[in-house]
Amino acid sequence: METLLSGFQVEIGSISTDIKVLQEKSMDMGLKLKNRKSAESKLAKFVEDIIVPPRMVDIVVDGEVNDEYMRTLEILSKKLKFVEVDPMVKASKALKDVQPELEKVRQKAVSKVFDFIVQKLYALRKPKTNIQILQQSVLLKYKYVISFLKEHGNEVYIEVRAAYIDTMNKVLSAHFRAYILALEKLQLDIATSSDLIGVETRSTGLFLRGREPLKNRSAVFVLGERIKILKEIDEPALIPHIAEASSSKYPYEVLFRSLHKLLMDTATSEYHFCDDFFGEESIFYEIFAGPFAVIDEHFNSILPNCYDAIGLMLMIRIIHQHQLIMSRRRIPCLDSFLDKINISLWPRFKMVFDMHLNSLRSANVRTLWEDDVHPHYVMRRYAEFTASLIRLNVEYGDGQLDLNLERLRMAVDDLLIKLAKMFPKTKLQIVFLINNYDMTISILKEAAPEGKIQVHFEELLKSNTALFVEELLLVHFSDLIKFVKTRASEDPGSSSEKPITVAEVDPLVKDFASRWKAAIELMHKDVITSFSSLLCGMEILRAALTQLLLYYTRLSDCIKRIVGGSALNKDLVSISSIMYEIRKYSRTF
Repeated sequence: METLLSGFQVEIGSISTDIKVLQEKSMDMGLKLKNRKSAESKLAKFVEDIIVPPRMVDIVVDGEVNDEYMRTLEILSKKLKFVEVDPMVKASKALKDVQPELEKVRQKAVSKVFDFIVQKLYALRKPKTNIQILQQSVLLKYKYVISFLKEHGNEVYIEVRAAYIDTMNKVLSAHFRAYILALEKLQLDIATSSDLIGVETRSTGLFLRGREPLKNRSAVFVLGERIKILKEIDEPALIPHIAEASSSKYPYEVLFRSLHKLLMDTATSEYHFCDDFFGEESIFYEIFAGPFAVIDEHFNSILPNCYDAIGLMLMIRIIHQHQLIMSRRRIPCLDSFLDKINISLWPRFKMVFDMHLNSLRSANVRTLWEDDVHPHYVMRRYAEFTASLIRLNVEYGDGQLDLNLERLRMAVDDLLIKLAKMFPKTKLQIVFLINNYDMTISILKEAAPEGKIQVHFEELLKSNTALFVEELLLVHFSDLIKFVKTRASEDPGSSSEKPITVAEVDPLVKDFASRWKAAIELMHKDVITSFSSLLCGMEILRAALTQLLLYYTRLSDCIKRIVGGSALNKDLVSISSIMYEIRKYSRTF
């Protein structure tokens, strides 16, 4: 038994040794399997990444450029990048086999998509092509082609980029050139170099004006309906053939807005497309060098012949609004162009404004003067011109413009005084000034109530009205006024060398009583014929009658203080009678 058991023990020992060996083998095989699996996965990925499948070659060589072709290009792009990036791959023997094939496929893909894209770009050149639709619905579908060329065919990408820039530059330049030519036919000429505030009407005879209807003459100084353009700032651009068919003509600022509206919309669309399709904003500036040059050329031919100050100020405001629109769109591509236009408009406006200013300063008073006390046409032009510019400055508060308007006001003040001095009688001079000031104030009120210039003219009106009232009363009641001014304030009981007596006052009282109503009627007629504005005339008449009442009240007070003055009471006109008469005239208007 012992021998048997020891034999078992020996066998069990050898079996456990065998198990150990088997265990080690099993672990060894497990490790090998794991290593092989990992090697296989890596190798499989390597093989998959490096091989060029026949299907891919077929599609690249013979397939149409469509969505499937785009997906194939993406796979090809990955393979090309894989080969380039990993140094291990570069050293592998497999690459030596594959590389020539891969290079051939790359070259074929690059040349094929180049032909395809160039053909699409040529479609942009066809007349009457809607460029934006073609860009959005056709070109943007193939934007991966551009990314592929950028990465794997840079020299070809540069060619495509240049072809696109060249095409769009020519196409857009031609579009803008044609649009500008069409707009020029719609232009309404408003002002020439002789349409200035201080130029007499007769000198610009009808012979010079044969080419346009006279109704446009007022537009030189009056803003009127033209301000509407600032409300229509974002309206679609004019369509020239429709406007031409209705034989409409427009002031230049309307055409200016249309042209810049078209430019903004075209630039916005192109800027977005360049960013989307090429991923490069700089392309935009190369494309638009052409259109900018076309617009500059047109604008540089128009500006030196523009003598319409209101039109120029409207254009300055339009450009300002357009800059706001572009900043709301968050598109910076027109910033420098719009700045340049704005910078060229200001000096021109200043030059035309100075021409108006100088026309007032150097005006020939003799030829301008007319023997008529009604508002002078130069003053009406001035008032309308100033009111127009004030309206255009309300929301902007441009200090420079305010300074210029102040200079213009000083010049017109001087000229008006010179014109007034041409009248022989003081009274006519005052009437002439009042009529002009009143008309100016009523025009300025419409533009912006209580402006600095308006207040200035209101003060002048006030001081001249006081002068006129004195003149008017002196004509009819000179003795009464003289007495009241010199003697009425004296105290009758004072020890002055000559106390006031009843005999001194009696003729004044009787004279007044006999003709005061007739005199007031004459004053009324005088005022109605002198003043062009009924409202202003009635204000002046009321002021004159009130002043007369004051004088007469002082006379009555003086009589009460005279010894024996009560004897005159029967001839004194009661204050209430005069008041009643004043009210009667106040009611007539």
